[in-house]
Amino acid sequence: MNLTSRILIGMGSGLLLGAFLQWLSLPVDHFISTFFTYGLIDAGGDLFITLLKMMVVPLVLVSLTCGSASLGATGKVGRLGGKTIGLYLLTTAAAVTLALTLALIINPGLSASDQGVAESAGFVANEAPSIKDTLVNIIPSNPITAMAEGKMLQVIAFAVLLGLAMSKAGEAGARVLAVFNDLNSIVMKLVTMLIQLAPYGVFCLMVTLGVTVGLNEITKLLTYFLTVVLALLLHMTLVYPALLHFFAGLNPITYLKKMREPMLVAFSSSSSGATLPVTMRTVEKRVGVSNNVASFAVPLGATINMDGTAIMQGVATVFIAQFYGFALGPEQLLMVILTATLASIGTAAVPGVGLIMLAMVLGQVGLPLEGIGLIIGVDRLLDMMRTAVNVTGDGAVATIVAKSEGELDLEVFHDPEAGWVVEPDRH
Repeated sequence: MNLTSRILIGMGSGLLLGAFLQWLSLPVDHFISTFFTYGLIDAGGDLFITLLKMMVVPLVLVSLTCGSASLGATGKVGRLGGKTIGLYLLTTAAAVTLALTLALIINPGLSASDQGVAESAGFVANEAPSIKDTLVNIIPSNPITAMAEGKMLQVIAFAVLLGLAMSKAGEAGARVLAVFNDLNSIVMKLVTMLIQLAPYGVFCLMVTLGVTVGLNEITKLLTYFLTVVLALLLHMTLVYPALLHFFAGLNPITYLKKMREPMLVAFSSSSSGATLPVTMRTVEKRVGVSNNVASFAVPLGATINMDGTAIMQGVATVFIAQFYGFALGPEQLLMVILTATLASIGTAAVPGVGLIMLAMVLGQVGLPLEGIGLIIGVDRLLDMMRTAVNVTGDGAVATIVAKSEGELDLEVFHDPEAGWVVEPDRH
């Protein structure tokens, strides 16, 4: 049974068991309540949340350091690099802005009575730092302290600087980078192992949710899911086509038709990294981007272009804030845009890692990380959709940059048959 099915089963069975326990109305000092519901089950959910939090710092530090070092080593941190990185950050900022706007219009976390569970949970939101303080303090005075305290914007800045320094340090930098590449492989394996535990973590979290939250609160999850899907569809069908039309003068419908194969592979694998070979071949052979641009822009996009993840983080932040009964002010919304955009650089191209990065965004605006448990049940389905959006963005940026550099073969782009794999005649 695949991971998606197991997570859905864990979510459904957890909610049913939680609702059943709530229906029994057992006293708090009852044996089942003490040792099972608020003992074993609650501990299992807390353990899974802690495992997610555990991965944030090492994942960002190692992955982003390797990415920055590779970028610096190519010697392309010039016009091509500037255009590519600038477009990726632009699309990510547009994605999270669109997500926040839709979420604030739809209000997925508000019930009919506008009551969250903050009072019953005893949670009080921490005051978020101002934009000025964030920008001033983005460079850490002590990187070790920043990592220990989970100050992720400082960890991101340190990782970028460390990676660029490695690329300029000759043999010494190459030796250290080799160690980081090995660490990156290990961290990615650890993330994969952690995601395999998701069905059990989801089950425990959903049991707790079913016991403590009424049906009215649980139905909010459907609104959250549909809000994220709407934002993903709008971003793919409006933002990318607009960029292709205005920046490159290309027909976006032609582009989207040619990107069907990597979109389907991305949807089924939930991994931009796993889809990379298919995306590369499509962008070069079907769209007409030269290898010079494609070999740089597409792998870089698989590393730093996470528009779908940014959309999820934007909607999820508003959903969790509303669910717990707290309003996000303008400074906090700007903080979400800034943090989600920078976090996309450190988001690895593997399934489920967006939840780990969401923990960072929630921490920046003073919201409870336990709120991740509210959305994790449907995240696997959303992960499939947002990965398809991510690879579509990778190809779009590569195409725009290639057109601006005169590296796009327009004959290939306009030829609907270009790049098709033709079956040999066996007769």
